[in-house]
Amino acid sequence: MLVLSRKKNESIVINDDITIVVVEIRGDKVRLGVEAPKEVPLHRREVFDAIHRNDPPRNHEAIVVRGDSYRMKDKPTD
Repeated sequence: MLVLSRKKNESIVINDDITIVVVEIRGDKVRLGVEAPKEVPLHRREVFDAIHRNDPPRNHEAIVVRGDSYRMKDKPTD
C-alpha cells in the first residue's frame, strides 16, 4: 500500500485519468473528490463489499454525481 500525505486542495493522479483531491479536512474526517471517467466504477468500500456479496446497503444508498460532489440519501421505506 502506498501511503501519501496531502493537504487541503492537493491531489494525486492515478493512471493519467483518475484524480483524487482533498476537498475538506474537518476533525478526523477527510472529504475527497474523485474525478474519473464515467465508465470507471466508483464506490465506497462498504458499498463495493455489499455489491460483491449481492447484499444491498441497508440504511442508505449512494448517489453518484459526476462533477464536484456526491450526496447520500435515505433509502425509501416500504
